[in-house]
Amino acid sequence: MRSKVYLLVAVAAACAAASAFAQTAGKGLTAPPGPNAAPATPDQISKMLADMHAKLATAPDAESAAKVAASIERLWAHAGTDTSMVLMERSATAMAQNKNDLALKFLTVAVELQPDFAEAWNRRAVVFYSTNQIERAVGDLRRVLALDPQHFKALEGLSNILREQGQKKAALTAMKKLLEVYPLAPGVQQAHDELVRDVEGQGI
Repeated sequence: MRSKVYLLVAVAAACAAASAFAQTAGKGLTAPPGPNAAPATPDQISKMLADMHAKLATAPDAESAAKVAASIERLWAHAGTDTSMVLMERSATAMAQNKNDLALKFLTVAVELQPDFAEAWNRRAVVFYSTNQIERAVGDLRRVLALDPQHFKALEGLSNILREQGQKKAALTAMKKLLEVYPLAPGVQQAHDELVRDVEGQGI
């Protein structure tokens, strides 16, 4: 009963805040949005993401790739409804204050309200991992990748967790996909090569 009351209160508060948020959010339709800008429709977001992923996969150097990756991450964060985005902002504030339980509540409301919002699932996975709820983190990361197979942060997170758990072959599979999506991701090529040596040492 308390969780349902909390859900109603959180949604009501987020909706009220979303109204103010929407007044300051730009409509960045011709360029990757800045921190306070959001494309108007899911179709526009999808098109911009497709264009930027193509640039990310073919970036000539690490600096250029990092700029494209940052633009993609901003788009991920703005792919939700106004309410979902406000809930994500509140979860980030809660995490900064070491209130992980509160952050989880906000993110759980976000994914319940908008189950196709991949970045909300990704953020919740981060909180689960930081609170040592590893299996739940893995579950959320797999949900992210079901929604967005090119989500390089989820691929990296999943690969790292699987490696920590000793599932090196599965970790290598995720790492290879990550390199396809973001070939110049910092430190990933070295981590990939180390995993290859580890897996080959296991007899493949």
